[in-house]
Amino acid sequence: MTAVPDHAQPFPDLVLAQALAADLDAADFRSDPLRGLWGEEADDALARGLREPILRVIADQTGPAATLGRLFVLGMPQPQDAVQRALPRLGVDGLVTLGLASAQGDSGGGGGEVVPVASIRPQSFVDVDGVGEWWIASDLDEIALGTSLPADHVLGVGGASRTLAELVIPEPVERALDLGTGCGIQALLVSRHAQVVVATDISERALAYAELNAQLNGVHNIEFRAGSMFEPVAGEAFDLIVSNPPFVITPRATGVPEYEYRDGGLVGDALVEQFLRSAPEHLRPGGIAQLLGNWESRGGTAGLDRVSSWVGEDLDVWVIQREELSPLAYAELWIRDGGTLPRDAGFTRLLTAWLDDFAARSVTAIGFGYILLRRPDAEGGSRLRRFETVTQPVSNLGRALGAGLAAHEVLADGIPDTLVVAADVTEARHHMPGNGDPSVIELRQGGGFARTIGVDSALAGFVGACDGELTVIQIVQALADIFEVPLEDLWADLEPRIRRLVEDGLLLPAS
Repeated sequence: MTAVPDHAQPFPDLVLAQALAADLDAADFRSDPLRGLWGEEADDALARGLREPILRVIADQTGPAATLGRLFVLGMPQPQDAVQRALPRLGVDGLVTLGLASAQGDSGGGGGEVVPVASIRPQSFVDVDGVGEWWIASDLDEIALGTSLPADHVLGVGGASRTLAELVIPEPVERALDLGTGCGIQALLVSRHAQVVVATDISERALAYAELNAQLNGVHNIEFRAGSMFEPVAGEAFDLIVSNPPFVITPRATGVPEYEYRDGGLVGDALVEQFLRSAPEHLRPGGIAQLLGNWESRGGTAGLDRVSSWVGEDLDVWVIQREELSPLAYAELWIRDGGTLPRDAGFTRLLTAWLDDFAARSVTAIGFGYILLRRPDAEGGSRLRRFETVTQPVSNLGRALGAGLAAHEVLADGIPDTLVVAADVTEARHHMPGNGDPSVIELRQGGGFARTIGVDSALAGFVGACDGELTVIQIVQALADIFEVPLEDLWADLEPRIRRLVEDGLLLPAS
């Protein structure tokens, strides 16, 4: 267990951060080398909250990578002379000045210790420009602290951060906003395709970490501003807004801890509603906002219907619900996330507070998912309004969302004259034994949303003929002749379903 001073925080300093980066680089303090140092099984165990497997492997190793691994990854005090050797440019004094550690004991005789007050971990990423890696500093986690997290904990890169990073549409923009930046990982990622990024947070400690992380990784196009929600950017507009806001629904009851990184301080899902009602005025024409969120089904109204009511009819909106939990399952999830387990004395008290809070609003389920808003370039025209539940594994979501928006623009002028089948689409036919005709025909999408869409013989025949040579009307006319039905009737049946296949990316304009 590592004891951390109250309100310990980093103090960004460009020169010292550059020295630390040089030392980390010289020590090969990166994901693959560290995983090779202590092995894949031990590395996977750390992700499950177990540091003992790593410690057993490197306990007797004294090299820089092992020393820094114990110090920054496991959060364990290390001998001062060993840290000095591992960080020759920065030194122990520089590390203390940055606010990332404290020096304790007899330093003159070499018997003192360096006690970490922050974590530094390499974080790999892949985007349209290639593969890269950041060093990300954040507060020590529960593994290092040996106790539940403090209320002002600054989280490192977690599952939600990685999910949002995958969602962001990878297009170059001039101005971007990372609202609720936390340790700054989204701002860093967005900075690769934005000229200027503004990163905001209500937590001064989070902003200090975010600024240090930008310095540590040589990123210089991010501005850092303190404040709640859109207050720090009043009167400003952006081409892209990304946010992993503190959307967790927490009861506002005495004795229930509120964590800055996840709790927005409002009742129910009011924070997500506030974001959706406020964001449009901060979007330039054509600008996009993307965020994660929770929403409640309450009083007989489904959660997705409530989200729909928060978005003006003049905006494009695409909401994807990934999962839906009962009040009990949701409460247990987030109580555990705070470090309180069913065996602990306070668990029942917290569970009661959560369930009472949901019951007071007649909440029957809580949804989680992704929200995309777009302010159209021009007035008029049809607006994209998609509210759907997608539970299957998905991939390359940023590209898939971008393609969906592009398809909506294409369909504004009607179905293209010629279409082709996307390269990742396959067809599956299911037959009853002894029956030559298929009982079920499915189109399966290999990438993106990995949709499986049931079709009939007419639509399957249409898709099979989309080779970019025949026009849509020529294909439908041929099918009308084959099935011996009027062209008008077949077109009325196929047209909305063809549109949906284009929207979903299974059919693409031939050009």
